[in-house]
Amino acid sequence: MKLKSKIMDKLIRINICIFVSLFLLSNQSVVQAQKINTSYIYFSDKSKYVQLVDDTNDSVDIVYPSYFDINEDGSLKLTKKIDIDFINEMHKKNIKVVPFLSNHWDRELGRTALNNKENLVKEIVQAVKKYNLDGVNVDIENVTDVDKDDYTEFVKLLRKSIPLDKELSVAVAANPNGWIKGWQASYDYKNLAKYSDYLFIMAYDESYMGGPKGPVASISFVEESIRYALKYVDSKKIVLGLPFYGRYWKVGEEIGGYGASLEKIDSIIKRYPSNIVFDDISKSPMATVYKPDGIYIYWYENEQSIIEKLKLVEKYNLKGSGSWSLGQEKEDFWDYYSLWLDGYYFLDIYDNWALDSILSMIENGWMKGTSDMYFSPNSELTRAQAAVILVRILGLENENITSYSFEDVSYNHWASKEIEIARKHNIINGKGNNMFYPEDSLTREEMAAMLYRIIKNEKIDYNEIDSFKDISSDDWSYEYILAMNKQGIFKGYDDGNFYPKREVNRAQMATLMDRISEYNIDIIN
Repeated sequence: MKLKSKIMDKLIRINICIFVSLFLLSNQSVVQAQKINTSYIYFSDKSKYVQLVDDTNDSVDIVYPSYFDINEDGSLKLTKKIDIDFINEMHKKNIKVVPFLSNHWDRELGRTALNNKENLVKEIVQAVKKYNLDGVNVDIENVTDVDKDDYTEFVKLLRKSIPLDKELSVAVAANPNGWIKGWQASYDYKNLAKYSDYLFIMAYDESYMGGPKGPVASISFVEESIRYALKYVDSKKIVLGLPFYGRYWKVGEEIGGYGASLEKIDSIIKRYPSNIVFDDISKSPMATVYKPDGIYIYWYENEQSIIEKLKLVEKYNLKGSGSWSLGQEKEDFWDYYSLWLDGYYFLDIYDNWALDSILSMIENGWMKGTSDMYFSPNSELTRAQAAVILVRILGLENENITSYSFEDVSYNHWASKEIEIARKHNIINGKGNNMFYPEDSLTREEMAAMLYRIIKNEKIDYNEIDSFKDISSDDWSYEYILAMNKQGIFKGYDDGNFYPKREVNRAQMATLMDRISEYNIDIIN
């Protein structure tokens, strides 16, 4: 995945530090493959293809355009969407163009193609060469278990015939229940994976046209589909396909489940009175929409539901994610999709001024979110939270503690260990009477004192430092504040004040920790 340059620079610096440390410790190189992201292109006019890809903000590595259909005799039908200029433009962006071969759910057409496999393979290989394509994605659907061997033989012949530097992938039905009959059973996961570069699991259409109301891809449906695949396929040969569409039902009508793009659903919800809930069981949003002609139920995807599914990519160490299909999504999905896929799930950090520093904290494990989805950058930091973060950044969290010094921090307090470690190393002090007040908000002057104690300071002549209007040499925190300001770690405000009694929030803490990580601090392992 390609992150935005500013964020990527920060992560590169962090990863270099981590890599060097691991190399020195183990004398072994550590390489972690980046997750890929792919997407089908089907509905839009080919003149809009480049813009669709540009809208992803460098978040797509492979596109599957609709270039390869099938004639009635089973031969290859090149669609009118083939565009040399688009292919060349994608290559300039280091994006692979891998057209998908489709029978468009026509069972007999799919079977005819499989029975004509030798000629069809030759035509595909010739087309890939002629148009300088990067391979082929096989997307033959709605054949059945009786066609499984023919399907596998087709893919095997393709692998044998197509150049090794060309990609061969197969779109396979989700099979959360291990069905051995029907169209889901037409895919021999084990052997298809053997002859292809990876399988694209179409982990959607749990609900369908004509079916009962429900999510397009509940979290259990998706996860069970992954688990089934892992019985037969290495995780690094699995791409998880996500839906960029939803389905809707009109209350009172027998038939529903019609498809609609996420972009369309979003515009409908904004246009009409709607009641939106996020179903915690399926991890999917549902909207009840009150239109002039009736009430409609929409099951669809949003940022939170997409993130829940992308967590499974990380949990099971999959090759990456994909989607059906480009242009159906909400445009703002792509603002931070790369970060989601790389494990940065918090919904409230992406427009925050401290984004880079927050990412550094998460990458290093020094700060965590207040929940799975929220970092709460504007929430005030407590004294207990500050102690925990400082202990982590110093690498002290594994020290053993046998006694506790503060009367208001019992052994069962969530941060008791880190508070005692921080006290032991003189990073923190109490507030008198042997009290720490762990849940009090941390003030700026208290933070300055903590930072002062962990940074190796050169001797500072405080007479040569410009002070702030709202502090004096009589203040207990005076030297700490001036020292941190002198070193460019803790700054004041434009009005010339420091505001020592103001609380520190989590975004500010992330920035301060990011700054001191570049200084000579006592990291103890």
